[in-house]
Amino acid sequence: MDQITAKDLPGLDCGLCGFRTCREFAEQLPSRPGLRKRCLYLSQDALDPRTGALPRPTCAPGAAQACGACGSSPVLAEQPGDAASPSGGPYRDSLGRDFDFYLEHFPEDPGPREVILPHNPAITRELGVQVGDVLIGRPLGMSCGCPVTHCGITREVDVRTGVIVWCVTGPLQPRQNGYKDLGYYAAEAYEGLITQPRCDIRIGMRYFFQPRMCMLQWRHSGLVNFLNRGRDGLQVRVEGLWIG
Repeated sequence: MDQITAKDLPGLDCGLCGFRTCREFAEQLPSRPGLRKRCLYLSQDALDPRTGALPRPTCAPGAAQACGACGSSPVLAEQPGDAASPSGGPYRDSLGRDFDFYLEHFPEDPGPREVILPHNPAITRELGVQVGDVLIGRPLGMSCGCPVTHCGITREVDVRTGVIVWCVTGPLQPRQNGYKDLGYYAAEAYEGLITQPRCDIRIGMRYFFQPRMCMLQWRHSGLVNFLNRGRDGLQVRVEGLWIG
């Protein structure tokens, strides 16, 4: 089995493997190779990063030149951007779709800042959600329809409307500290930084973007309705969210 290093991992620090960062996970692999199966991105069942399809069978030695069907084919190996990042390029998502910028989280936040509204707004009050609480929930329906359960730490709470601002952090926090379950919710907005956009960013325009720590590495779409230039980059608020 080939030795895995930090550069072979996606760098998402999602916590699904049980470690805080990809680097910590990689440091454990030489002495505990069985941990490898914990990383979704190292799984033999992982989706093809360019097509989103299930993996094809591995060719027998020497057969790749003949059939050209598997991942070792020279045709696939020459696809542009493959060496730049696990997602197939600096501005391409895991399904091979282009986008305009990565949305980074603010330096003071533990993860991306998301404004959400539970499908039953009264649950914010019923659960007694407070700043600092660890929450889980899944964005459903027109707002995003993400298939991944989101986990995060509450930053702001409006008990009257049920609106919550949280920082999405991954599954490690709720595993360690417990959580409150919001159920389904609507993702109303993202707030964060743009440091290296591929194009000019203007208020009132809709863009494709990818949250830097998105576990699926899928592009999103949203309308920029706040824009400010700060020392760390462009501070933006993106609403009207869609995936794809």
